[in-house]
Amino acid sequence: MRRLVVTSGEPAGIGPEICLRLATLEGEAHPVVLADRDLLADRARLPGLNVTLRDYVPENIRQRGVLDVLHVPLAVPSQPGKLDPANSAYVLALLDRALSGCQSGEFAAMVTAPLHKGVINDARLPRCPHFTGHTEYLAEMTGTSRVVMMLAGETPHGHSDGTLRVALVTTHLPLREVAAAITAERLTEILHILHRELQGKYALVAPRILVTGLNPHAGEGGYLGREELDLIAPTLETLRREGMNLIGPLPADTLFTPPMLAQGDAVLAMYHDQGLAPLKYATFGHGINITLGLPVIRTSVDHGTALDLAGSGNANPGSLFAAVKEATRMVRDRDRMNKQG
Repeated sequence: MRRLVVTSGEPAGIGPEICLRLATLEGEAHPVVLADRDLLADRARLPGLNVTLRDYVPENIRQRGVLDVLHVPLAVPSQPGKLDPANSAYVLALLDRALSGCQSGEFAAMVTAPLHKGVINDARLPRCPHFTGHTEYLAEMTGTSRVVMMLAGETPHGHSDGTLRVALVTTHLPLREVAAAITAERLTEILHILHRELQGKYALVAPRILVTGLNPHAGEGGYLGREELDLIAPTLETLRREGMNLIGPLPADTLFTPPMLAQGDAVLAMYHDQGLAPLKYATFGHGINITLGLPVIRTSVDHGTALDLAGSGNANPGSLFAAVKEATRMVRDRDRMNKQG
């Protein structure tokens, strides 16, 4: 199998050190880390990080304790916990190199460590004047009109297969802009993508999707808002006639309970915190982010840069490990389907 590529993210955050711990990852994955080599060498001196770095070449054989590094130079030296806008172009260069490698076939999939949206915007880069996140950036760079952010993680309180999957209609928007952004067209597009990807990437022949309402109590029959009555419910009914198995719109405060989650294979939430707060509570440390609808496979951690932990050696790599393992599974299943097809 072709190699996965991992971007190390914001250099002042925990990304570099959790990437170093990939040298100890069990299983079949053999990732390549994109980073400044000197940065990784510096972080490798932290307690508990006994890692040997070597330059990436495709022929490298996997060795435990050895990390393959594809060097991308920092603009200026980076100190743990101290953001510097001068390195924002470096962070985007990591993404660009990983994406181009996936598009060319050099890499099978990409996995991303956390970046810091604020410092990228502080840099006021002409090529990226308003950066809203990995998901939107990768969509723009691949010319993809619509992608879907889905987070997932194993939890005893999840769906019937032990995994909780939560996709979003809107992502990184101020709350006051959410209602206007939810349109019948957008909801239809996202449900088509989610349904197709659950079939193609998770082998769910007839996926059951639980759909939240927007308002408290799903609008309470119109007394707490009419979006459910006027927009969400009619759109779901139209898609049901196409053959989709959609349940909702449901009140979000009761949807995220084990009896309700067991009735579906994934949840579609209307906005960021509505869906991700319960998911991260249930899976934090081992949850992952999956971008659906892209022409490449991309997974990510479900946490931020944790500047207060950077340089301590205490950052938990569990989410990164899970993201690498999930990307590996997706690549393996995709390759098997391509051979069968």
